[in-house]
Amino acid sequence: MEVSLLIQCLFEFIGTFVLVLLGCGVVACVSLRTSKGEGAGWVVVTLAWGLAVMCGVLIAGPYTGAHLNPAVTLGLAAAGKFPWEYVLPYIVSQIAGGILGAVIVYVFYKDHFDATAEAETKLGVFATIPAIKNYRRNMICEIVGTFILVLVILFMGDKENSSEVGLGSVGALPVALLVVVIGMSLGGTTGYAINPARDLGPRIAHAILPIKGKGSSQWSYSWVPIVGPLLGGVLAALLYLMVKELM
Repeated sequence: MEVSLLIQCLFEFIGTFVLVLLGCGVVACVSLRTSKGEGAGWVVVTLAWGLAVMCGVLIAGPYTGAHLNPAVTLGLAAAGKFPWEYVLPYIVSQIAGGILGAVIVYVFYKDHFDATAEAETKLGVFATIPAIKNYRRNMICEIVGTFILVLVILFMGDKENSSEVGLGSVGALPVALLVVVIGMSLGGTTGYAINPARDLGPRIAHAILPIKGKGSSQWSYSWVPIVGPLLGGVLAALLYLMVKELM
């Protein structure tokens, strides 16, 4: 099915919007005061983020392959599986979807944001915050997490069994489980952004929304969940190409 770039970008926008709405939504549910899910914990967060990715993939998969992540888009382009001229439009669409998804989370949980005193808890709904701030080590963690994400996607989608390349090429459930295991295994240090659109888009929303007592958006850290995942995606593509050359 031939799909125009405009329609592809629209589905990347919608898919990322749903991903962030549900993903940031679970963080709000478990961390904001007086929420029914308050204190539910990390396992709930990681499971819901995986299912959020699955929902985004189910929406965008038939039309774009469901990248929903600038690191995936860049990694696929570096691996020769996606046209370079589409990279920037896809990334802009993904970030825009992330912004809107985060805005809706704020509207949905407005009363609970007001009831929560801790500024960092409010920021944590939108963006990742490292457990221990160490930029070099935080960067390594984001590189490794995204490297695993993109490498597995590339190899899972390697067989000629799909018309599209991206998250959707390997099916929604396997990708959801991949995100869950990355979160459970590698997410404890930085909160596993592994997706610049998932962090930058909501962080922008946090900065512009009139959130009561919101505090800083921590822009001094914001480059880590952008640069780290992008480097991880490219490194995964390079390893993939090296392995394919040996075959």
